[in-house]
Amino acid sequence: MTTAQTQKLTFDNFLEKCPEKGIYEFVNREIVEVRATRNHDDVANFLLFSFNDEIRRLNQNLVVTNTAVIKTLRKDGVEQGRNPDVSVIDRTIWRSNRSDYNALEIPIQLAVEVTSTNWEDDYVDKLDEYQRLGITEYWIVDYLAIASRAYLGNPKVPTVFVFYLDKNAKYRQTQFRGAEQITSPTFPELSLTAEQVLTA
Repeated sequence: MTTAQTQKLTFDNFLEKCPEKGIYEFVNREIVEVRATRNHDDVANFLLFSFNDEIRRLNQNLVVTNTAVIKTLRKDGVEQGRNPDVSVIDRTIWRSNRSDYNALEIPIQLAVEVTSTNWEDDYVDKLDEYQRLGITEYWIVDYLAIASRAYLGNPKVPTVFVFYLDKNAKYRQTQFRGAEQITSPTFPELSLTAEQVLTA
């Protein structure tokens, strides 16, 4: 990540000043450009297309995109603007105002973050923010096994983490590696192994 602005902004400033080209998040009151490697994009796109195929096959009232900006809050109440690598959103919500540029302020169905050098954002900050917002399902795809051993074990192994909200609105975690088939509350019939995702 590279910082595009240095002055402290409000969330509304972010929406007004965010450049139209590129992908940006609003983090700690600054506009931050998010840049990804081709490998990162391949993994994210593989999931985007897989989810889209499943939505179409089952005729689900969902849309999948990589452009949604979601307004979240830190523990201290500071507003953040997150752009998940893949977002699955209720179609009725997405289409409620199709000419709107503003960020979504209500929970989406599923958010996917593909980890990179700023992996702590995914494992700590976004995990907390997405849970607080009430995003039903959250995936962390650590294809590089870049996070610490506390998350990935020793030796570190590429892993897909799936978090889902329980009845107390707290995330429960499952993890998938190698040939293990991923289970998803949003896509219960999804037929993907961790290896297929991690090596996309």
